[in-house]
Amino acid sequence: MESTLDIYTAHFGLSERPFSLLPDPDFLYWSAQHQRAFAMLEYGILTRAPITVITGDVGAGKTTLLQHLLRKVGPEVRIGLVSNAHGNRGELLRWVLMALGEPAPAAVGYVDLFAQFQAFLIAEYAAGRRVILIFDEAQNLSLESLEELRMFTNINSGKDELLQVVLVGQPELRAMILRPDLTQFAQRVASSFHLTAMDIETLRHYIRHRLAVAGADYEVFSPLVMPMIHEATQGVPRLVNQLCDLAMVYAYSKGKRRVLQTTLQQVLDDGVFFGGGALGIRPSPQPYDLNKAY
Repeated sequence: MESTLDIYTAHFGLSERPFSLLPDPDFLYWSAQHQRAFAMLEYGILTRAPITVITGDVGAGKTTLLQHLLRKVGPEVRIGLVSNAHGNRGELLRWVLMALGEPAPAAVGYVDLFAQFQAFLIAEYAAGRRVILIFDEAQNLSLESLEELRMFTNINSGKDELLQVVLVGQPELRAMILRPDLTQFAQRVASSFHLTAMDIETLRHYIRHRLAVAGADYEVFSPLVMPMIHEATQGVPRLVNQLCDLAMVYAYSKGKRRVLQTTLQQVLDDGVFFGGGALGIRPSPQPYDLNKAY
C-alpha cells in the first residue's frame, strides 16, 4: 500500500518532502546570512584559528551548515563531532576522545587520558593531518569546560597548533564567552558569526528554494500567505519548515494543490502549530482577509 508520505509528495508532484525538520545539506538555502556564516566557518578552519564560534537562535540553520562542512572536508582533516556534551572536567575529555574514535575507559584517570589525547594529536600532526573538534549545542558547556577547551588549544608543536575547536550554539554561548572571567578564552576566538532570523524577502526565496529542490514545477504557496508565515514564525527556518509542512498536509487533505490563506489560517486556528507558542506568539484575533485568497 502506498504510504501517506508518498501520497503527500505525489499530490504536489514532488520527489520528496520539502520541509522536513531534520538538517539536510541538500536543501540548504544560501541566504546572505548563511553565506557569511559559512565563510567565517571556513575562514576559521583554513587559517587554523584556535577557536571558531558560530551562534544563532534555535532552528536558525547552524547544524545544517555543520553538515555541509562535514561533506566538504578531505582526508587531511580529522574531525571529532561532539553533540550536546556535558559533565565535569574528566567527562569532557572522554567525550572528545570518543568523538575522535579513541578509547576512553572509565577506569583510566584524567592524567593518563590527557597524555593519550596529546599523543593522538602529535601522531595526527606527524601524519600530515589536522584535528578539528566541533561542539554542537555548545551553550550547554560549563565555564569549566570552556576553560578546559582553551587549554587544549595550547597543545602545539613549535609554531603550529595541533588542535582547532569549533563551537556552535545558541546566543547564550556568545554571552558566556563575553564574561570577564573568560577573557583569555575570548582572546583565542579568531573567527565568529551570529545567525539571525530571515526577513520576509529571504523567507519567500527560502520556501521557493526548498520546493524547487523537492521537484516542484509550480508555485505551491500563494504569495499572499508569505506575510502570515513570517508573522507566525518570526523568520526562524525550523519553524518555517514546521508550519509549511502542516499547511501542505492540510491542503492535501482538502484535495488542494496550492496553499492559500484559508488553509494556513485554519492551521493556525486549530492550534496544531506549536512553534508560535514557543516564541510567545498568540494567534491574531483579527483574521486575514480571506476573500483575497486565490
